[in-house]
Amino acid sequence: MKIWIDADACPRVVKEILFRASSRLQVPLCLVANRSMAKHGGPLVETVVVADGFDVADDFIAENAAPTDLVVTADVPLAARIVAKGGVALDPRGERYTEESIGDRLAMRDLLSELRDSGMIQGGGPAPFCLSDRNRFASALDSLLHQMLRGRRQP
Repeated sequence: MKIWIDADACPRVVKEILFRASSRLQVPLCLVANRSMAKHGGPLVETVVVADGFDVADDFIAENAAPTDLVVTADVPLAARIVAKGGVALDPRGERYTEESIGDRLAMRDLLSELRDSGMIQGGGPAPFCLSDRNRFASALDSLLHQMLRGRRQP
């Protein structure tokens, strides 16, 4: 089992929660981004800097993550790829992407993108990250990691 982080847009507080969970549970963690990041200590933390380009980091994660891994991303198309492989994906606000929910999430993303492109709506994007988002993520992560680790240890 490994934790993959789509690190370019992941809030720092979420990364810190993930580093602590990785250390506490002894689960390897890999940050993937298309730009250099501050070094993170610990033998379980790996950083991969991929080339600049559209979806290069997403492609790297999708190609390398195993179904037994956890991917943390706000990128709905990447999450859809992970779920299609039978993997587990969680957004930085604590919502798990599932086979049942990913189609609706993709459709909503596409609709909002079309509305923005046509000028029917202005702005967009997620609301600012807040304390309740952090708490929801930490709780969902803890529950999910323990569930995944129990599943890995079962015969």
